[in-house]
Amino acid sequence: MATAMWNGKVVAESEVFETVEGNVYFPLQTIKREFFRPSVNKTVCHWKGTASYYTLAVDGKENVDAAWYYPTPKPEAARIKNHVAFWKGVTVTK
Repeated sequence: MATAMWNGKVVAESEVFETVEGNVYFPLQTIKREFFRPSVNKTVCHWKGTASYYTLAVDGKENVDAAWYYPTPKPEAARIKNHVAFWKGVTVTK
């Protein structure tokens, strides 16, 4: 079981996940969507593709761009399509 927590709340939890470069990627259907707000920011990874971001909003606090995902990953990263990973103080345990 992998769990992502921020500001005292579980924001994602799943028994099935992918690990890439030390980051746990949660299937999209396992995130608690009520805590996620789309971001306009994007970054590019040379082998995974273009990442999009979510800002976490929990109990009146925001963690800007604390979650990322690859909507259309490159073929070598296809296994993380429809998955979300975390950073910026989000605690991930597995």
